[in-house]
Amino acid sequence: MRLPDLSDLAVSGATLAVRVTPKASRNRIERDGDVLRVYVTTVPENGKANTAVKKLLAKALGVPKSHLSLVRGETSRDKQFEIYSSSGRE
Repeated sequence: MRLPDLSDLAVSGATLAVRVTPKASRNRIERDGDVLRVYVTTVPENGKANTAVKKLLAKALGVPKSHLSLVRGETSRDKQFEIYSSSGRE
C-alpha cells in the first residue's frame, strides 16, 4: 500500500476535512481540493472504520495516532480530525 505524503498538512492545531468510504476494495487516500478522501476496507461497526482511518491518516501525515483527534463526524462519512503537537493539546 502506497500512501501520499501529507506531511505538509501536519501542522499543530490544523483541522482536516475527511470524506470516508468504508468497505472499499483497498486502503488509500486521495486529495480532492481541501478534502481528503479516505478509503478503508474496514466495516463501519463499533468505531472500527474510524480507527482504521485514524491509523491511515497518521501514517500519511507522519505523526503518531495519539496526535490525531476525531472532533466531528463519529457516525458520519464526513469527518474532521484535529492535529495536536507533541507537547500535548493546545
